[in-house]
Amino acid sequence: MIRVLSNNDDTVEVGSMLALHPRVVEAVWQAVEAFIPPHVARSHPLGCHRRRISDRVCFEGILRRLVTGCSWDVAGRISQAGETTLRRRRDEWVAAGVFDRLVEHALAAYDRIIGLDLSEVAVDGSQHKAPFGGEGTGPNPVDRGKCGWKWSMATDRAGIPIGWEVAGANRNDCVLLDPTLDGVDGRGLLTEIDTLHLDRGYDNGVVHDLVARLGIDDLICSKRRPSGTATGKKTVALGMRWPVERTNSWLSNFGQLRRTTDRFIHQRLAQFALAVALIITVKLIKWADRWNA
Repeated sequence: MIRVLSNNDDTVEVGSMLALHPRVVEAVWQAVEAFIPPHVARSHPLGCHRRRISDRVCFEGILRRLVTGCSWDVAGRISQAGETTLRRRRDEWVAAGVFDRLVEHALAAYDRIIGLDLSEVAVDGSQHKAPFGGEGTGPNPVDRGKCGWKWSMATDRAGIPIGWEVAGANRNDCVLLDPTLDGVDGRGLLTEIDTLHLDRGYDNGVVHDLVARLGIDDLICSKRRPSGTATGKKTVALGMRWPVERTNSWLSNFGQLRRTTDRFIHQRLAQFALAVALIITVKLIKWADRWNA
């Protein structure tokens, strides 16, 4: 069942079934359609081509696979497009940079309409299953050494992803911090970060040197930080890691991210970018409906 978008319900699972809400699908499709390169029809010597499946049908098949985690075969049956057609169309769009352009468009729209809040930025990783292995996977230390993958993600104060990196599940979070912040820097947002929140696993000299070199002055490597007051009493400042943890939870609700069957990194990055664009779209729709509750 798909729940109706409601701005009053902050506990709604933004990252899962709301992605299949007709308003969300239509909004994302309109953006995707603008980025798809025109199809060049090839002539057949016998003139017996099958009718080309529409891009919209293929998009909905790809979307349903991402959300539910079903196989290409099931997604093809549901969408009436066929497994091979969905795979081929996905590969065409990945090669054309459709998903990369989509997520940049979504981030720009969010920043223009609501505004990214970089006063408190958090980075965290999330490990998941990759039973078929492939490029960029490894033994998962929290899943009895089974094959898995992970992403490292930076989010703004509201939990909007602003940079990410994917790797095998056995890669240390500290190693992925540099490429994650590189993604933030690639969007021109690194210099706007006031405070960076990390968990205690990042609390080491290498991370502190990296953060200092990047020009980030305020670093918190735990959920709480002691601070003094005018009376000399100790208080604690709560860390702002919960937004990234919440967004990791939303992304983990996407079946194909939670248990990926893609064999290549560029395919996983495309799925991740589409999931991020869907989350941002849901946020924007709820923002637009804030006065209609």
